[in-house]
Amino acid sequence: MKKNVKLPERVAKYLKDSGVKHNVLEHRTVYTAMDAANTMKRKMGEIAKSLLVQADKDYFLVLLPADYNLDFKKLGQCLGMQTGKKVKTVKIPGEKIMAEALKIKAGTMSAFGQLNKLPVIMDKSLAKAKKAVFSSGSFNHSVEMAVKDFVKLENAVLGSFGIKKRIKIQKVNKIKKVVKVAKRKK
Repeated sequence: MKKNVKLPERVAKYLKDSGVKHNVLEHRTVYTAMDAANTMKRKMGEIAKSLLVQADKDYFLVLLPADYNLDFKKLGQCLGMQTGKKVKTVKIPGEKIMAEALKIKAGTMSAFGQLNKLPVIMDKSLAKAKKAVFSSGSFNHSVEMAVKDFVKLENAVLGSFGIKKRIKIQKVNKIKKVVKVAKRKK
């Protein structure tokens, strides 16, 4: 990997020290995993969405494919099995709490929970991809690596707690037909 100062320094050092093979991807500014998928022309199942989650008093870094939503109840059950205690509440804390708890700027959380001493929990559907793109903590750079390497590096626990989003895509053919009909009426 060539030196890239635009990647957050902590993340660059962490990846270099780990020796894990990875690629740094530079892209236009993105704020969401879905936006990252569109910008990089990647399948949504190859983009890891990183969420800070609070389960009772503990924090976890949860990863899902970009086209999945979090099922809070299933995640609570998964975390309960992992920790051996019943989880009463699961929520996503506000950005202010995230910034205070992790000492980072709002919106700049990376997928590398070990940097913040956070346990990493990954949905099994993301683990099916050979490679994935992970947030680096930068709005303009992401890290692509083999999912199995990420799981090993982060000691990630796998679970089933995501729900695939239903995304409506307009078909271009219908629009063309409407245009043709409009032209005939003239």
